[in-house]
Order: sequence, then structure tokens, then C-alpha cells
Amino acid sequence: MKIIAFLLLSCIWLTAVNAQDKMHVAERPPMGWNSYNCYGSAVHEDEIKANADYMADKLKPFGWEYIVVDFLWSYDNPPGSNLGNVSQKNLEDGSFIPWLSMDQYGRLLPHPNKFQSAFNGHGFGPLADYVHGKGLKFGIHVMRGIPKQAVWARCPVLGTNGITADMIADTTSTCGWNNHMYGLDMNKKGAQEYLNSLLNLYADWQVDFVKVDDLSRPYSAAEVEGYNKAIAACRRSVVFSLSPGETPLAQAAHVARYGNMWRMAEDFWDNWNEVLNMFQLAKKWEGKGGPGHWPDADMLQIGKLSKRGPVGAERYSRFTDAELYSHMTFWCIYRSPLMLGGNLPENRAIEETLFTNSEVLKVNQHGTNPRELSNQNNQMIWVSDAEDGKAVYAAIFNLADTTRQLTLDFKMLNMKGKVSLRDLWAGKDLGTFSKTYQTSYPAHGCMLLKLSVNQ
Repeated sequence: MKIIAFLLLSCIWLTAVNAQDKMHVAERPPMGWNSYNCYGSAVHEDEIKANADYMADKLKPFGWEYIVVDFLWSYDNPPGSNLGNVSQKNLEDGSFIPWLSMDQYGRLLPHPNKFQSAFNGHGFGPLADYVHGKGLKFGIHVMRGIPKQAVWARCPVLGTNGITADMIADTTSTCGWNNHMYGLDMNKKGAQEYLNSLLNLYADWQVDFVKVDDLSRPYSAAEVEGYNKAIAACRRSVVFSLSPGETPLAQAAHVARYGNMWRMAEDFWDNWNEVLNMFQLAKKWEGKGGPGHWPDADMLQIGKLSKRGPVGAERYSRFTDAELYSHMTFWCIYRSPLMLGGNLPENRAIEETLFTNSEVLKVNQHGTNPRELSNQNNQMIWVSDAEDGKAVYAAIFNLADTTRQLTLDFKMLNMKGKVSLRDLWAGKDLGTFSKTYQTSYPAHGCMLLKLSVNQ
């Protein structure tokens, strides 16, 4: 009886600890690296490890921690392939080509030709072990729903009695840009069990972050809730990222309740007009983020991009240096998740500078109540409150196509008397000022300041 009582108490304790952990998932905006912007669907295991090595050596002390394998890891991209997406076609018997790596329960697996450690059914477990061994966390991208090939094969749904994939698929629900999956009819018995089986598999692999694609075209509330339930039941704290698409603002309360981060827009790339568009979207989502739930401005387009697709030729970011600083500054002041998109081992001095400024990253991780203060005459100002409750962070952006004076009027911040300013990018105190601060910045440039009133 004592043994039984001990086991029962242990189960209760573990459940409580797990519930407590769930409450603390993504308390601050997640920071990490994602393979998509530099490798598309064609990333290989050695490249994931190389980026993990770089992060552990150079970025981990600054808070960067997630290594995320994006898009189509179950497809066999041969060496040198740069396919950003691949369509499946039907053979005469109805089966599919290319056939994605999949287990008998209709769950996709990493293809061992790209991820050699996945041989013999190990899945992503060994790669996750490698990442965890570096003191980092491991994540994967998945498409929502169930593979069409699993429906054709009538794969049994793990955890059910006699339910097969064809019985839970919504064949009217498909992705407009990838034809591998059907949606799930969450009203059907077995649909939730299928999602549970996925997240249990990912938990066995020790996955810490799951980015679920195609949940916003249109917004699939039932599936969003289904993934949330599966994560809650999987015995592991997992960040739930919704991607991509412009998540409907009308779903703000729902997505904040069931997701940890969600995309505000379609895929973001290194073009200044897309930055301007993100400013507008961020204003719409102002006030909707907070501990555990963050509007996501998408990956940081900084560093070496498109080594193997998916958009344009291999290149370093097309942003000017001034635009790179504005890009990084806005993602930080807004408290967007920070997911690096460039190939980390090819970082130059400017990338290292942008990613390793503790004072700037503190704005992202610990600032509160980010809000637009003004946007007029090609000057935009966003502010947030410092963690001490006394100082204020202010980011002032030059939206003009020419060099111009940027002005910060302290009256707009209800600051009177002498105000001390610190330039966070330069890491130096600028002195004490009254009423206003003004300085010149190049086209599309910015300044990021910390302001405090002298007592």
C-alpha cells in the first residue's frame, strides 16, 4: 500500500510540475534560429549541427536558445537540391510520388538521407540530443493536418480501436501552396488522438518547439485547439508557433489563449517595403502580446540567405546597414519573437554586433507595454517601459529615403526636467537634456534610447 501511495503521490507531483511548466512556456519572446530562410526545404543534419555549434559558442550567453528545423524534413532532398517546395503526384494505383518518410501510424519522419541519425527509426531524437548537449533547445516545423499518403494507405490511428486516417481527414481542407496534407475533421473521433500521437512522438524526440504551418488560411480554430490539447497532454513543455499567413485580428483572443506565438503576415523578406508593411501590421496588433503569447513579425532577414532557396539567389541580406539596425530595433522594441534566418557560421562582424548587444536584447526580453507614440512626417516613434518601472525605451525611425534629423520631444513621454539618455546600440551615455533630443540619421535608419528622469 505504501508503494501504491508513493506512486500516486509521484504522479500527482509530476502532473503539478508539468502544469506549472506549461504556465511558463514562452514567458518572454522566444529567441533562436530557423533553417528556412537560408536552406528552404533542403537543410541537412550537418548544417543544423553547424548552426547549433555557432549559437552555443557565440550567441547562447545572450539568450539565443532555439534551433528549429523548418519545412519538408520528411522529403529526400538530394545533395545540391534547392527545391523550396515539391508537389506530390498520384501513380496509377493512387499512391504518391515522392513518398514522404512516414511510420505505420501516418506520422511523418525525418528522411534519413538528410538526417542520417534518423536511421533505424530514431527520428529526430539523436539530433535533439546533440542540440540539447550544447545547452540549447530543439524545434521542428510541421504542416497542419494528416498526410494524403496516410489517408490513401488507411494508416491506423495510434491510440484508437479501428480508426484509420481516411476516417478523420477533411478532404475538402487543403493547403494552397503545398499539396501533401489534408486538414483534420476535429469533430471526428480519432482526430484528436492522431494529434496526440504526433505530439507524443515529438515528446519522445525531446522537441521543445513546434511550428505548425497553414493554420491561418483560413484560420482553423478547431485545429489550433487540437494542437494545444495535444501539447498539453504530451508530457513536455513545448512552444506552439502558428504559421504562416496574416492571422485574422478578429481571432486575437483565441490565438492568444491557445498559441504561444503567431505570424502577423505572410513570409517576410529583405525588402524595405516589407518592413514598412510590418510596421502597419504591428500597430494593428499593438497590445495583444504578453507573457506566453506573442505576435510574430517573422524571422530576422539578417546574414547569409537563400543558400539553397527558397527566394532569390544566395546572398547576404539586401538591407542596407541602416535598415539592418532598424529591422533588429523594431523587432526588439515590439517584443516580437526573434528567430534568426541567416546561416550563422557565415556571419560577419555586423551580424555579430546585431545579435550580441545585451542592452538591445533586454528591450525585447524585458520591456513592457510596447506602443506606437507617433508616426508622422516620415518619423515613427515606438516606446516601451523598462523593467524597473522608471525608465523608458524609445526607438525613433527615419522612414524617409534621405538623411534627416530625428527629434524626440520629452513632453510626449510626460518627462519633465532633466532627462538622462543612453544610446543602447552604441552602449554609451549621451548626457542630460531638457525638453528634446535631436540628431541626424541616414535613410531608413534609427536610434534606440533609454531615458530616465534625473531625481
